[in-house]
Amino acid sequence: MRRTLTLLAGLAALPAFAQPPTAPVPEWSEPAAPHVIYGNTWQVGTKGLSAILITSPQGHILIDGTWTKNAPLIEANIRQLGFRVEDIKLILNSHAHHDHAGAIAQLVKDSDATVRATAAGAKAMKLGGKDPADPQYVANSKDSYPAIDAKGDIVDGTVVTVGPLKLTAHITPGHTPGGTAWTWDACEGSVCKHIAYADSLFAFSSGTYRYSDHPAYVAAYWKTFDRVAALPCDILVTPHPEQGEGQTCQTYAQAGRDRLKEKLAEEAK
Repeated sequence: MRRTLTLLAGLAALPAFAQPPTAPVPEWSEPAAPHVIYGNTWQVGTKGLSAILITSPQGHILIDGTWTKNAPLIEANIRQLGFRVEDIKLILNSHAHHDHAGAIAQLVKDSDATVRATAAGAKAMKLGGKDPADPQYVANSKDSYPAIDAKGDIVDGTVVTVGPLKLTAHITPGHTPGGTAWTWDACEGSVCKHIAYADSLFAFSSGTYRYSDHPAYVAAYWKTFDRVAALPCDILVTPHPEQGEGQTCQTYAQAGRDRLKEKLAEEAK
């Protein structure tokens, strides 16, 4: 997610869901205590940024890497929980902005994990987040990160596995072309719950980009809201943790739908 500091005042009235912050946001480089979400699913990110660890005796899956400089904080959280960074076998991504993918290159170096993404997501990561197809692309932006050699083999419905872990991809373009939600089941004893890690849905653009100039992209965006609303979703987790607090997948999707309507109305003026 991106924004410049000049946008802070104008966005202050928006709900937490709608905030598209970017660096420099000082607290995003501050540690946050790792904690269990449910069962074998853990939050190991930093303040304001999610990194989700799903664990098994045969290896772990990590979703998102937060900001570029945060790899040591994420790794410290993983070790604090008693897990080994070297046991991460697969790294996935929600979307390829620097505040969610920035540290992945270092995490790959330290874990030797494989990175898998959609074709669009992999393209953006190989460009260090500077993807001209992204509505938030700014040619001279400093919001880039080390290039990531990601496999672009994820399509809608792809099931990725590590040992007993099985995560399903749900393609959700809109906030970025490669946006992806992930779902899986986590259990505590005999009680299992559906966890949905839903990507950011906020419609935000930089520079001269206008959604209304890209009808096919907008059509895919509308479908994203329906897809997110229909996810198996006992527990909703989001790339910025506060976005999902008190929300269901249905209310989260509706907030995104309402924001895109507002954005298109703004562009029509």
